[in-house]
Amino acid sequence: MEESFESLINSYIETNVGIAENFLPDALASKLTSNLLNLYNENLMSSAGTGSFGNVAHNKNNRGDSIYWLDKNHNNKDENDFFDHMDAFVDYLNGQCYTGIKSYEFHYTLYKPGTYYKRHLDQFQNSANRAFSIISYLNLDWKKSDGGELCIHHEKNEQRISPSNGKTVFFKSNELEHEVLTTTVNRLSITGWLKT
Repeated sequence: MEESFESLINSYIETNVGIAENFLPDALASKLTSNLLNLYNENLMSSAGTGSFGNVAHNKNNRGDSIYWLDKNHNNKDENDFFDHMDAFVDYLNGQCYTGIKSYEFHYTLYKPGTYYKRHLDQFQNSANRAFSIISYLNLDWKKSDGGELCIHHEKNEQRISPSNGKTVFFKSNELEHEVLTTTVNRLSITGWLKT
């Protein structure tokens, strides 16, 4: 486990974008995928918006995903295993890098074919407590024709990251604009923010 934590942190230090190919164990990724698809099939996911609580705008031309917030009060074993994994990562991150992370929030995310999320920052205008964005992908057998890559806009170039199963991406929420390119298949992930 610590090896994948180190991989995520070291690649972040080197390039401002941490990537760990097998951050989520295969068994946990599989169970979370089943949970997400069950929620979607039962129409329990909501159309995602932009903006902070109390001031959320829904615009399918800007963002087309559906989401479902994870919560320890759900008492879902697989979600709790995910939270345990993230607790261990936050402890490791704070211990190694003194980041002062005190909390987090996560939601399941599903993009249907033809949907995308235009270029944006993961920081609210009226709140700066999101320190890091962290996305774990749940897409078995992803191939380039599936689309849905994460495109991160650096100052002089752009970086495209495949949303393949078990991979996790990690970056500063207020620094890097990014977008989700149009997907041709259902694109699944758990998206979240580590907060100060």
